[in-house]
Amino acid sequence: MENSSNLTPLRFLVPLSVIIGTQFAVPDTARAQGFSLNSDALASLEEPLATDIAGVTVEVTGVTDARLTYDFEGMDDFHPGFIGNFEVSAATQLGNRWNVGVAYFGQYQHDDGSDTYSDNVAGFIGGSWGTLVGGEVSGVVREETRRRRGAGNAVLAFDEGLGQLSNWGGGYFGQFGPARVSAVVVEDGDFDLGFSWSRPIGNKDLRFSAHYRHGEFLNADSNAITGTAEIVYGSSLYDLAAGYERLESPAFNADRWFVSAGWQTKTGSLTFSLGAHYGETEGQEEKSGAFGVRYDVARGLSLNLGINHSDAQVTLNGVELLNQEETEAVGSLRFDF
Repeated sequence: MENSSNLTPLRFLVPLSVIIGTQFAVPDTARAQGFSLNSDALASLEEPLATDIAGVTVEVTGVTDARLTYDFEGMDDFHPGFIGNFEVSAATQLGNRWNVGVAYFGQYQHDDGSDTYSDNVAGFIGGSWGTLVGGEVSGVVREETRRRRGAGNAVLAFDEGLGQLSNWGGGYFGQFGPARVSAVVVEDGDFDLGFSWSRPIGNKDLRFSAHYRHGEFLNADSNAITGTAEIVYGSSLYDLAAGYERLESPAFNADRWFVSAGWQTKTGSLTFSLGAHYGETEGQEEKSGAFGVRYDVARGLSLNLGINHSDAQVTLNGVELLNQEETEAVGSLRFDF
């Protein structure tokens, strides 16, 4: 997620007033913009609240999460915190049946006595030919093609290419039967390309996706490609992703490859997930694992747990690419709306 800054109350209160005004709106509508600006690990599972205001459709989703983190590696073991985010869009239809509108995502986080607020904003116009977007859209192709998020507070580290895009740019999304294409080009010329295909076959749902990114990591050019396969059978989901990344800079050249796999299942009010990752950069290993569980108390209200482990020390020609060794347990009370 981009554009982090210290908490600015005015930017927070304006979108919040829109949320308060739509609390009694009618749910169960499709998102007007057809894409999500939320690239954070914390995402709402609920259908958006929606209402019509003078011919403009306003949709809102959000999450509040009060959490307690136990750090198995650190000296100061327990860390209370709070995260709240929301995404709001406003769209209307022109006389030629094109949809135009804006979308805004904001997240407030309190952790260890510090307050931060982060946000993304984008405009869009779309029709039967697809959707054009512009704004802070660097994460939207990744959201189209990524592996499914883990249950509860499970977060699998290193589960993508290391290269990143700058914040502002423009892109396109198009749906062609079971296939969906996506592309984003940002202000410095880096880009993302995505493709996904999904449809039910018999009693199973299948999904395949591919993601290519030309970005930057530690002043190195990054070219990374990732492929993902997913199958849903009954109440269980299985997925597998594999990727290759080439890093090039004056200080080093490196080849990185990685494999990630995951499983999720739901039984009654409980949802479980398990994920594992292994990769190498020039023979130096990276490993991570994540276990999560979510217990649904009532609609939108849930208890969540995640146990996440990551371990990677990768250094090339004196340049530290990865240095992370962490094991933590995160429990939280969450409300999705």
